[in-house]
Amino acid sequence: MRIDVCGVRGSTPAPGSAFARHGGHTSCLALAHDGEPPTLILDAGTGIRCVTPLLGGEPFRGTILLGHLHWDHTQGLPFFAGGDRPDAEIGVLLPEQGDALDVLSRLMSPPFFPVDPTGLRGEWRFSGLEAGRHLIEGFDVLALDIPHKGGRTFGYRIDDGTGSVAYLSDHGPIALGAGPDGWGPYHEHALALAEGVDVLVHDAQYTAEELPGRAGFGHSAAGYPVELGRRAGARRIMLFHHDPSRTDAELDAMVAGFAAAPMPVIAAAEETVIQLVSPLVSPSG
Repeated sequence: MRIDVCGVRGSTPAPGSAFARHGGHTSCLALAHDGEPPTLILDAGTGIRCVTPLLGGEPFRGTILLGHLHWDHTQGLPFFAGGDRPDAEIGVLLPEQGDALDVLSRLMSPPFFPVDPTGLRGEWRFSGLEAGRHLIEGFDVLALDIPHKGGRTFGYRIDDGTGSVAYLSDHGPIALGAGPDGWGPYHEHALALAEGVDVLVHDAQYTAEELPGRAGFGHSAAGYPVELGRRAGARRIMLFHHDPSRTDAELDAMVAGFAAAPMPVIAAAEETVIQLVSPLVSPSG
């Protein structure tokens, strides 16, 4: 499995020199089987624009898997050039909550945007996804509900026989109570998604000091994924969904604070490539 990190921010893009090294696009990962172009995209924030160059001039033929429907995970859909072309074939899956096309049209249609999802070129299919195990584009996908304010939200675990990645891009466990550390409990679904995973990609929008004043926003303190990973036996932690005001220097300081963690902790950065060849995980970029 190859993972290309295409968008790392939460809430809104973060342009500017202070954010250039980690990147300013919103949430998007592209997954590919070894030696193939990406066929599974996790979330469609503005980072999905960076998937097009990975396709080698070919159209996207695969699935976009949405964790939830907030703007920072969907606004890239009409700007995905690899998908908006006549020869593209795309399935869009989102947590089940009624007619999928109708739900997506609420955030992408006039007067807020000039076309609705049916105006995209190519063959697009829109469907709801129930929690559970699924086979999607040759990947084994486990989808489970996780707490996040403002709509049904899934965390995902993806395996392909060469490696595994857990993706909890937006996760507000404190909604379930304070838990042992004041960050929220290490609940059953989070542990199931992260158990023994090669890479845990997890919401780390806030510091522990910031969380009490923003507990109702639906996100995690950075210490939560590190402790979740320790409890679940994850092999590497990638802090994700960076606050749009968090500079590169501040992200470096955040990672340095976890130097004593029992596994490597890194901050997600655009253009990072992770090649999973069991049992090794090799980051680059």
